[in-house]
Amino acid sequence: MNPASLRNRGVRFLLAGGALCAAINAAGADSIQSERPSSLSPGKGAGDRAIQFDAPLNGWRNSAGDATRYTQDVHYPAVAVSAPENQSASALIAGHIKASPKTKPGKAPVATLIVNGMPMPQRIEEDGRFSRPFAFGVGSNSVELRAAEGARKRVQFYDAYAGKTRPRLRVVLAWDTDGTDLDLHVISPDGQHTFYGDRVTPNGGALDVDVTTGYGPEIYSTAAPLQGQYLVYVNYYGSGNDGSDMTVAQITLITDESTPNEKSETIRVPLRKAGELTLVKRFVMP
Repeated sequence: MNPASLRNRGVRFLLAGGALCAAINAAGADSIQSERPSSLSPGKGAGDRAIQFDAPLNGWRNSAGDATRYTQDVHYPAVAVSAPENQSASALIAGHIKASPKTKPGKAPVATLIVNGMPMPQRIEEDGRFSRPFAFGVGSNSVELRAAEGARKRVQFYDAYAGKTRPRLRVVLAWDTDGTDLDLHVISPDGQHTFYGDRVTPNGGALDVDVTTGYGPEIYSTAAPLQGQYLVYVNYYGSGNDGSDMTVAQITLITDESTPNEKSETIRVPLRKAGELTLVKRFVMP
């Protein structure tokens, strides 16, 4: 056999071998793909579909002219955080979790709500719905809900209303037990005391709601904080069980939110019995 014939056979062999390898690789890839979970399998995508936000929605908006309410009506002896009737969508967090898991009788399910990086508990109703008022600032905002079973969903939006009042100071109280009542008390430099008995003070400070059924959050906010020393207290008002349940309070201080100068600090304090009044933080606003 001449050298040219050998070369031609070699070329045909290499081509045939390459085709065989390609076929084997393709078959292997098909078998691997068939073993991969589909996009409908449980995971991040499924979690996204399990949670539906009615408000806020992704995208751009301008909240100029919207009628909003920061404080919620309180009906004693017990109240959970929910949005007031006819609340504007520009100051609202609301939605539902599909097939929300059942919990023990008398114990409400709770998720974690993260607003602009600030975590807080969010009570979930028996039908899977959740809602609460929230005063969003101008510019970029994000809201994420993380359910206890692992589902999560995040929305982002930009509010272009330049004339919107921006809270320069927020104090957020949350705690880790159901059926317990913790109260946030803030004393401003002029001596005014903001708490459940006086939720809106003449100096512009406001407490959004008095939560008496567990978890919180209760949020103190002011657009024009006074210069001087603020005092933040937490009172363990009562327990819905036997009055001896320990709970851990989480207090987050945020200044100049959604600006380059934003600062935040989180403090956790264990409270062991009803009746405790604890000075959690003293700080000075410049």
